[in-house]
Parts: sequence; structure tokens; C-alpha cells
Amino acid sequence: MTQSALNLLSDLIAIPSPSRSESGTADCLQAWLAGKGIDARRHLNNVWAVAPGYNPARKTLLLNSHHDTVKPAAGYTRDPFTPTVENGRLYGLGSNDAGASAVSLAHVFCHFCSTPLPFNLILALTAEEEVTGENGMRAMLPHLESQGFKPTMAIVGEPTSMQPAVGERGLVVLDCIARGVSGHAARGEGVNALYAAIDDINTLRALNFDRCSQLLGPISVTTTVISAGSQHNVVPDECRFTVDVRTTDAYTNEQTVDIIRNAISSEATPRSTRLRASAIAADHELVTACTALGLKPFVSPTMSDMAVMNSFPTLKIGPGESSRSHSADEYIEIDEIHRGINTYIDIINNLK
Repeated sequence: MTQSALNLLSDLIAIPSPSRSESGTADCLQAWLAGKGIDARRHLNNVWAVAPGYNPARKTLLLNSHHDTVKPAAGYTRDPFTPTVENGRLYGLGSNDAGASAVSLAHVFCHFCSTPLPFNLILALTAEEEVTGENGMRAMLPHLESQGFKPTMAIVGEPTSMQPAVGERGLVVLDCIARGVSGHAARGEGVNALYAAIDDINTLRALNFDRCSQLLGPISVTTTVISAGSQHNVVPDECRFTVDVRTTDAYTNEQTVDIIRNAISSEATPRSTRLRASAIAADHELVTACTALGLKPFVSPTMSDMAVMNSFPTLKIGPGESSRSHSADEYIEIDEIHRGINTYIDIINNLK
């Protein structure tokens, strides 16, 4: 299966698929699955299929990864859309994040289509993951349910060195505005909104939350952007700043926003509260299926479509290294694909 997966991944690399423009790779994946005798379906740029013998009375495992990519990094020294094998590596944009996971899971799905399981199996290769878009997994889940298919657990393919990520923090981005009164700087008039913002930013730096997630650790609050003023001699009456909040399961995203709002005087408006923290129980069968293989659970520092799968347990695991994602001259080790396919099969075989 490794060579077949490598060939499919090479085909995907050669088709530019930045988020929201993935129709070419969706066509490729749908055609490849159809060539394997799979009834591959399409919803927007999401490609999905259900293994034979679906029974709504049984539990359902969803296999998911994404086929969109970021735009090529500026530092590329090779054509990002020309798949090249050198020294046991396949180079190309999306090879690591998350093409290797996508093609591995596609092959694993085909394997189990001819090997009956005591539970249902669904494959969803989705779009817009890199931008958490409306037409990716957020559209795919309700579409599955409208067709009568409801996952009860999921494996999410992302580069994790084939170690199981049992949790990841959520994200809330706050757009904040500190307000003051303009005046002439030379006369010391007005109320400086910049100083008000600095006071609030320092409050956020020292902010402690009463509860701390046992798995995900503390909530982090980081100011990342600030803008104020129009000219050197005018006291600014408005200062805007952006705050990156990495949330946990200790509070809902809405509760976290309320705590921050109560701590500062600036206005704080969340761009969204939908990207929630994910955590799977240590005794869930997906986790124990991994630990039985000697794999070591960890908490992922990065986000994925786990954030929009809130109604059932999810586990993130896939071939490749997270540190290679979004980097110039991205690559995947061919042996990582081989191990990824075999490990996915072993995990699924270990499920009850």
C-alpha cells in the first residue's frame, strides 16, 4: 500500500489546493476512490464514503483528514507543486500537512471495506481545515447526519509522529478597544487610550483563572497586535489591540470571554467562540487501542478540525512532524507513510 499511497500523494501535491480552492484535489480523491470500487460521494469540496454494511445500531468511527494546504512559504527552494523523491523523502506542499495522513487513511479505509469490522466506518477527506472554513468539516458533519450517518468517535489525521494527541486547546481571538479623550500632547490634555490599553494588557498578562484543566493545563492569554494614534502631538482617543486566548475544558469559551471582560475596562469582542478545546478520556477505547501498541498520548500545541467535532470523542494522530507544517521545502519520509498505514490498521483492529 505504501507505493500506492505515495503515488496518490504525488498526484495531490501536483494540484494546487489552497484553502477554499480545493476542487482539483477533491476531484482527484473522488476518482481514486471510485477506481477502488468505492462509492465516493462529494459535498462541496469534501469527499466522503461509507464502508459496506452500515448499521445505525452500531457505533461509527470517522476517519478524517484534510486535503487543503496553506500557500507556499516564501523560503521555498524548490517548486512546491512538483513532487520529488530524494533520499527517502517526498517533497512538496501539503506532503506533511496533511497529505500523508489523508492518503494513509484513504488506503486504510479501502483495506477495511473488504475486511468486516464490528462497527461502522466512514471516511471524510475535507476542505478548508487550514482556515477553519464554513465549507469544510463544519459543513461535512451536518451533511453526514442529514444522510443518516452519525459518527460516535473519530480519528483525525494530522502530523503527530504517529503518537496520539488526546487533547488540544481551543482558540478565542478578542478584538479589544480602549477608549480615551483626545487632546494636545504638549499641554497634557485628554485621556490617553494607549495608556488605558497598556493597563489592561498588563492585567491580562497577570490574569489567573480559578480553574485549571488537568489535561490541557492553564488558559493562556497573549496580546499579539496593538495600534493607536494618528500623529506625534495628539493624545490618542482610541487604542485597538488583539488578544489570542488558548482555552481549555476548565471553562466554556463563553465563560472565558466573560472572565476576561470583567477583568479589563476595554471593550473585548470575540471573533468567534466556536473553536473549543478538545479532550478525550484516558480510558476511551481509541486511547487504549493506542497505548496497547506502546504509543504515548500527549497534548497537541496546535489546532485541527478536532475543534469542530464537539459531539463525540476524537483522537488526533498521523504520519509526519508538526514542526514541518507550513514550512518551506515541506516533506514527508516515505517510511513515515508506511508506518502510518500499518499503525492506523493496528489501532482500528484494537478497537472493541
